[in-house]
Amino acid sequence: MALLSRQPWLVATGLLVPLLTLASPGWLKLDAVPPAWSVLWLLPWALSEGRLAGAAAGLGLGLLLDGLHPGSVSLVPGLLLLGWWWGRMGRQAPLIQRSFSLGLLALVGTALLNVSLMLQWLFLSWRGVASLQGSVAALAGGAEALHQAGPQPALLAMPLWRWEDLSLVGVQILLAQTLLTALLAPMLCSLQLIFWRQVGAGWRGLSA
Repeated sequence: MALLSRQPWLVATGLLVPLLTLASPGWLKLDAVPPAWSVLWLLPWALSEGRLAGAAAGLGLGLLLDGLHPGSVSLVPGLLLLGWWWGRMGRQAPLIQRSFSLGLLALVGTALLNVSLMLQWLFLSWRGVASLQGSVAALAGGAEALHQAGPQPALLAMPLWRWEDLSLVGVQILLAQTLLTALLAPMLCSLQLIFWRQVGAGWRGLSA
């Protein structure tokens, strides 16, 4: 009953994540990179509600954010796993509410979320290069001829495939977003964590 009573608040606060993602306030950016609003919302909810509610919220939030920016990579795997992990941690240690702990969890969560996107991107890039190599091999007379010829320079020079692109752009975004999210987490996540626990305690008191 308590969880059902919190659904209106869950929907109302959850919708703020895509709104803030679209609005992307300029004064809340570090090196033109915004914080991970999904992490700042999911962390306190999962710590308060447990692993099942955290995983379900991560799944729903990931699908919602993926709908804003359709593409080849998805936020669903990262947010689902983070919701489950934080929910499990919250049940084992329900007093996680210190600023340092929340900041550290937000930092690690943002880093893992970005790494999951980078891994998906690398896998899709590898598949794309492999398929292009297969097409070239078929036109050239077989895979053996392509293997003897070595890697195709034109394929390895594709945008966003080279290591320089990933190391310069990807790592820069990861560092800026993890740092900014970790700085905002002690204030934003602690307030949300207190709110969710007070709402839950209030409804449990009424039901008793």
